[in-house]
Amino acid sequence: LTNRPGSLPYKLEGCIMEYGYIRVSTREQNEHRQLIAMQEFGISESRIYMDKQSGKDFERKNYKKMVRKLKKDDTLVVKSIDRLGRNYDEILEQWRVITKEKQTDIVVLDMPLLDTRQSRDLTGTLIADIVLQLLSYVAQTEREFIRQRQAEGIAAAKQNGVQFGRRPMERPASFCTLKTQWINREISARAAARQLGVTHSTFLRWAKEYDG
Repeated sequence: LTNRPGSLPYKLEGCIMEYGYIRVSTREQNEHRQLIAMQEFGISESRIYMDKQSGKDFERKNYKKMVRKLKKDDTLVVKSIDRLGRNYDEILEQWRVITKEKQTDIVVLDMPLLDTRQSRDLTGTLIADIVLQLLSYVAQTEREFIRQRQAEGIAAAKQNGVQFGRRPMERPASFCTLKTQWINREISARAAARQLGVTHSTFLRWAKEYDG
């Protein structure tokens, strides 16, 4: 894959090329299913570009590298429209850049209607544009629904007493003694913090919060 160090795609001038693009959201996700789909389509490994990155925008290193290589009558293959991206407006803009400016075909394997190699007449183009806009809208709406459900779930959990985030650091047993010395100006806050193994600001926050 082109995201591996030293891997360079082989390209002959004047030849029509087929490229594959794979995207997974995090390093924990497995790109295997998308890779198999590209190989079954017949795309060589040297022309498959992959980003392990969110689809919220198109600021992706390997995607941008691939787009620079696209030329007229080449073909770009993606497994599904959400692998291209998840931002509705940006998907439509990238589709326009690739198909209109670059004059490169796009094939979305999971949606046969989104295959610009077929039906290049006005009707075929219109159908592809309608389907693209619908799918792009659904992809973004689903993402927004997920965020909404997560927020609602967190809010409900907080109402039930569930705490999120890092657990507060417990104060060492020597904190009270050092705080008393600090109040009596026998030791500085920084010196007390060093003995406790915490930052100066943490010690001051503890001293303010704890009145025991």
